[in-house]
Amino acid sequence: MNRSFLLATVVAAALGASPAAWADSPRQFLGAALQGANSEIMLGNLAAERARSPAVREFGQTLVSDHQQARRDVVDMGRRFGIWPNRRVSDEARDERDRLEGLRGREFDREFVRFMIDDHRKDISEFRDEAREGHGPVSDLARNQIPVMRNHLRMAVALERSDGRSSEGGWDMARERGDRDESPDYGRWQRNWER
Repeated sequence: MNRSFLLATVVAAALGASPAAWADSPRQFLGAALQGANSEIMLGNLAAERARSPAVREFGQTLVSDHQQARRDVVDMGRRFGIWPNRRVSDEARDERDRLEGLRGREFDREFVRFMIDDHRKDISEFRDEAREGHGPVSDLARNQIPVMRNHLRMAVALERSDGRSSEGGWDMARERGDRDESPDYGRWQRNWER
């Protein structure tokens, strides 16, 4: 058994926490959030450079911009927990990058959008769980990043529905259901999609 894990388990037990609770620590969440932001930046850059559709390229650029800000927020918070900036990405993102590098045109766009839908659904769920944990500023950070991730998910769903060409059906349906965050990007995306 790894000495660090053993020490962490002993410390957690001494503090009355189970190893399962230790696995959901704010420090672990922040490490995963940093890795997630790095992953989104990497894949967003790839889409901004290689996507066939201008809408998918713009979505990639939005991911990069928004996740760079999220990364800064996570790094600032992470320093309090001994987490230092790094550029590590998740295994899933690395696998997706390799898959995307073998695709061109609409195949690239569809695969990128499909992955972003799945990934953002998973991320929203994890951030929602952390927001409910009551870990003070870490839970607040998670709660504050959820609206941006929901906005990204809506964009990706709209791209999937329109096959990456326009907002036909995507943003209009979201508007009809009242699915929108009060995000500055929402208005910009809505205007661009409606062109």
